[in-house]
Amino acid sequence: MNAEASRPTLAAVAALAGVSPSTASLAFSGAGPVSESTRAKVLAAAEQLGYAGPDPRAQSLRRGRSGIIGVVIEDRLSDAFRDPMNLAMLDGIADELGSDGFGLLLLTDTGENADISLAPMDGVILVGCSRELDRPVTVFRLRGIPIVAIEAEPIQGVLPIDLDNRDATARGARHLAELGHERVALVTLPLDGDRATGELTESRIAQSRAHTTLERIRGARDVYAAAPGWVAGGSSVQDGIEAGLAVLGATPRPTAVIAQSDLLALGVIRAAESLGLAVPDDVSVLGFDGVRIEGAAPYEITTLVQPAVAKGRAAGRAVIDLIAGADAKGSAFTSELRVGSTTGRALSASASEGAPATRR
Repeated sequence: MNAEASRPTLAAVAALAGVSPSTASLAFSGAGPVSESTRAKVLAAAEQLGYAGPDPRAQSLRRGRSGIIGVVIEDRLSDAFRDPMNLAMLDGIADELGSDGFGLLLLTDTGENADISLAPMDGVILVGCSRELDRPVTVFRLRGIPIVAIEAEPIQGVLPIDLDNRDATARGARHLAELGHERVALVTLPLDGDRATGELTESRIAQSRAHTTLERIRGARDVYAAAPGWVAGGSSVQDGIEAGLAVLGATPRPTAVIAQSDLLALGVIRAAESLGLAVPDDVSVLGFDGVRIEGAAPYEITTLVQPAVAKGRAAGRAVIDLIAGADAKGSAFTSELRVGSTTGRALSASASEGAPATRR
């Protein structure tokens, strides 16, 4: 006998319990006016027949929903899960969605998912996705799928969850200016999908759509208009080491470096150490994110602390509200400057241009 044919049905449960199929269905869902005695009778009949409840796939088809929220990340997943900021943000998203019974489907904006817009989902959260998403976003909107974007360039029909990347970086830059630093270099996050490293040039900036990277560059240059820089291949300590060696090898050497993540900042510190430079005596280093990084001791990185978990929760709540047809609003979060041990007063011009300073 066919296994599907022998499987107990809701109709059989209803017949045994002496109720209508619709009443039996309401008894299982708990969504209707069914008395406790009737519900108990239906559940007893279901147990007798070995019926586990309605098929969730069928329920999804009837509701026209999958119970899934897509989260599109611009990095390869293997890279994304190495970044503590991504993990914290995903924790916030998952906590909010899980409380409403939604599952997560992680997708990448790297070309590895050619048809991310065709994935079965009720809503989508874009995480910093600023590269070539016009077509998928258009398809999402045509399908009536609500879209929330975390730190992305403004997109029509997409609810924003913003962070003060420009203003926060400017606050950090002003901190360096108050310490007397005049020669400041930037170590940035990637500017394009190819993760090409190299000198930060005006042409590369003009061609980029990497929203977070560009906003943090603008914030630094609001204070240091001509600040040179180096584009890193990602947000990792190794990326920071490579970029740090590049900017610290310049003549004259910068007295401070603004890194666009704490992982990059720690890499710059390691590069300075390898060159015989002391932090912050010879060079100050500013980060962004506010994460605790294993192996950073004895340094406490001066950084802009962003509320990653809260940002994720806001995105999760916004997409749930949009799905429910509620009046959802975007959110804007601010970062806080936390002064640690990696920034200090600038050396005199003559000392900073030459060999590492002699410390007493």
